[in-house]
Amino acid sequence: MTPQDQSPAAANTPVTMKDLFAENPRWCAGCGDFGILASVKRFLIDRQLRPEMTMNISGIGCSSRAPNYINTYGAHSIHGRAIPVALGIALSRPDLHLFVHSGDGDSMSIGGNHLLHGINKNFKCVFLMYDNEIYALTKNQTSPTTRKDHPTHTQPQGSFLNPINPLTVALGLGASFVASSADWIPDHLTNTIKTAFDHPGFAFIHISQRCTHFDPANFDVKTSEWFSFLKHANGIEPDKRLAAKTEIVDHDPSDMTTAFKFAASDRRYYGLFYQNKNKPRYDSVLHNMITNAPKKDRTKILEPYNI
Repeated sequence: MTPQDQSPAAANTPVTMKDLFAENPRWCAGCGDFGILASVKRFLIDRQLRPEMTMNISGIGCSSRAPNYINTYGAHSIHGRAIPVALGIALSRPDLHLFVHSGDGDSMSIGGNHLLHGINKNFKCVFLMYDNEIYALTKNQTSPTTRKDHPTHTQPQGSFLNPINPLTVALGLGASFVASSADWIPDHLTNTIKTAFDHPGFAFIHISQRCTHFDPANFDVKTSEWFSFLKHANGIEPDKRLAAKTEIVDHDPSDMTTAFKFAASDRRYYGLFYQNKNKPRYDSVLHNMITNAPKKDRTKILEPYNI
């Protein structure tokens, strides 16, 4: 995907929702991906990020169609390999605004090894994990985050194992930014993306996402008693529309121990779990090394290897 209008005149006009339109999404009616896509676009407009200076990367899955539906630069890349593609872009074009779109399988299964290194390298990007807790593109198969005993086409008698918890995985791998939101809470999700974008490193956002076609009963979006918002001056403001209808918990995002406690809870928590702005960044270290490297005569570069 490439932006359709990169003329000098276009660069001086405000970015609108119309500018970001690429094509109509091919998702099922009621899919939570629509809400996530809308929040990403809202954020791009709020911050007036130029389409020609923005890059959306994805792997394979329902969520990974997203770059096709945003009129920015983008790549619908390889299953589970969105992170190494994104890292290459971060290293070669550090001036671009980088967003990575990934599903529960793309992140926690085939792409789990790359998530490990992406988090460890802490390169600058916003990582959006769309978690519908099912393999929907392959028509209702058990995914790494499918809840135990939930029937699928691959495990009709119910999922055998307890699901992987993406939040505790990210925290355990040493992520410098871990937050969570939901596709049906648009203001909170947009504000979560804003906070993640301002983070100097790999910003991991876990997003509860509805799959109304294969698992319509998974998230009770009509009530809010089953989840809580995390609140702190250095965190993300609870959703104003729902704040009075659910629990609000004070949580300092610098407190790793309590972050693990909330992440591991059976109750859902939405907000900023953890943030460390001082973790070294692989991309910054490498760029600084190149910038500060002593200048050498290219004709003599291979002299140390002479026999």
